[in-house]
Amino acid sequence: MTSTDVIHDDAAAIPTAGRVDMKLEVVVIPVSDVDRAKRSYESLGWRLDADLPVGDDFRVVQVTPPGSEASIIFGDGITSAEPGSVEGLQLTVFDIDAARADLAGRGVEVSEIFHDAGAVFHHAGTERRVSGPAPEHADYGSFTSFSDPDGNGRLLQEIKVRLPGRMSGMATRYDGASDLSKALLRAAMAHGEHEARTGEADPDWPDWYAEYMVRERAGEELPL
Repeated sequence: MTSTDVIHDDAAAIPTAGRVDMKLEVVVIPVSDVDRAKRSYESLGWRLDADLPVGDDFRVVQVTPPGSEASIIFGDGITSAEPGSVEGLQLTVFDIDAARADLAGRGVEVSEIFHDAGAVFHHAGTERRVSGPAPEHADYGSFTSFSDPDGNGRLLQEIKVRLPGRMSGMATRYDGASDLSKALLRAAMAHGEHEARTGEADPDWPDWYAEYMVRERAGEELPL
């Protein structure tokens, strides 16, 4: 997604009562060598959920990126797509510099960090790539790319704070201790300003912190 907040005028008219949640669970990836693909994804630190051979011509391998609720599946007999034909499978990270360094440290051939010349979403290919992160590391704007051994393309996109409404109904998540620590620091600074405005100590500061952190991560209006 992008940092451009595109919401149609009739969006509010779409009924939500009784809506059935549909969560992205699995993306199927075509590979030519299942064992090689399995080693590659495990080397990235992705969790191996299952490796289920059924006979000689059917095998299902599922792996999940760290912190992700969705997984990928590859194997034998599960897709007719050409190995290496998947482009632009996108993963989000909180700190793209740290994520790129981690991939490089694992021996992955990963591109330099870039942003798109159109500043909306990355174009296909590499022609519209501009070297370096988005100005001021704007959310949704910075990318880096890499591929699996078959050439299936991956992109990392940096998002620290999502746009309003982009996490409705989802649990508040943090990408490890460092991410949580930074969120706590931002909440502490905001709470200090809150107490300065009210002119008194806030005995309910844990509730204020919690509300601030949940709203910040969901991209909602922050408490004052």
